[in-house]
Amino acid sequence: MKKHVPNLITSLNAFSGCIACVAAFHGALEWVVFWVVMAGLFDFLDGFSSRLLDAYSPIGKELDSLADLISFGMAPAVAIYSLLSGSNVAYPVFLEPLKEYIPYLAFVIVIFSALRLAKFNLDERQTDSFIGLATPANAMFWASFCAGIHRYETINAELLATVVILIFVFSYLMISEIPMFSLKKRKLRWKENEQLIALLAFTLVSTYFLNILGIAVSVLFYICLCCIFNKKNRLVEPD
Repeated sequence: MKKHVPNLITSLNAFSGCIACVAAFHGALEWVVFWVVMAGLFDFLDGFSSRLLDAYSPIGKELDSLADLISFGMAPAVAIYSLLSGSNVAYPVFLEPLKEYIPYLAFVIVIFSALRLAKFNLDERQTDSFIGLATPANAMFWASFCAGIHRYETINAELLATVVILIFVFSYLMISEIPMFSLKKRKLRWKENEQLIALLAFTLVSTYFLNILGIAVSVLFYICLCCIFNKKNRLVEPD
């Protein structure tokens, strides 16, 4: 019986992602954030339970990736689609003929999330850390970003261009070779957790001042933090 527990939790991850998609299609983008967070919680718990119960299985690994594609690939993409399809988006005149098609760029996120997950499953380097941006971090950025700006009275051309550019930037980050630290830490010493503590402190401050948008800003800080520490590590590495 215990061998089925991790798969049940993974299924709850997929279910949460489905609800997030429904919320996005209905324009309830704050609820997308909630259900993506729930999916992330279940994603953590399925791995934790499999280690605790010693219930690893090949089907569990495949199921985990399929669930992640729904929760951290499709759900944020639908949130972006909903945002770009809103009546408050002010398309510039030269893009008016394309305004019905531009929102479909959101689903580039799904394609690169799938590539990211496939790469992760085959990459033996990614055990205690990540190579490239993990799909949950990508999903949290987009869910909170979309929820934060969809209330704007007008999404102007500059903000529209920013969204489109960020779609491709984050798609690249997911399949990049940039080392990024994992939030799953096994040791409690400062030396092994200084990045995580800095990130948590920044997240608390940013969400206090920026509310839901603070989560998106924190993901950007996480990416910058990874790049800074990577550069620092390269400088101290012996020739």
